[in-house]
Amino acid sequence: MSFDIDEQFSKMNDGEVLLAYKGSITAQLITNVLGVVETKLDHVIDKSITKKKIYNVLVESLQNLYHHVDDLPGEFNSGLDIHFGIFVVSKIDDQYQIQTGNFIKAEKIKSLQERLDKIKSLSRDELKELYKFVLNNQKFSDKGGGGLGLIDIARRTDGHIDYEFNDYNTNYSFFILNIKI
Repeated sequence: MSFDIDEQFSKMNDGEVLLAYKGSITAQLITNVLGVVETKLDHVIDKSITKKKIYNVLVESLQNLYHHVDDLPGEFNSGLDIHFGIFVVSKIDDQYQIQTGNFIKAEKIKSLQERLDKIKSLSRDELKELYKFVLNNQKFSDKGGGGLGLIDIARRTDGHIDYEFNDYNTNYSFFILNIKI
């Protein structure tokens, strides 16, 4: 195993960290985190539109962590809830950054990568059209989503999303989503 989650989490804690978490992602945790972040944002950001963007992107990001998680690798699963993830909200220079990370099965990487690359390549107007199309035409998945979360994040951040897949073992990678506002 060449990928170390603790090392990755440390690297993600860059800049002025507003909130960082590594562990089990639960519905209650998401509710609590959103409350804490909302309060912190009120103290550090004057522009209402920036606060709203950060909050909405964080909601989508945390929902993705909770709803689109794969089973944990066996050697990592000792006593942990299936909804394991990491996230960091920080300020670096004049931008805010939301980073999330979770395990993903190797066979899902290609389709997610293609989807992210497609989303990143679209203009603001194209993202708006794609969002409307998916909203009106796509069936909801078994995990409850219609594929709108990543599109919505890209729309709110003008496409300032990056990602990486870190090999964990032959069956899993650790997916990192990096969003800048």
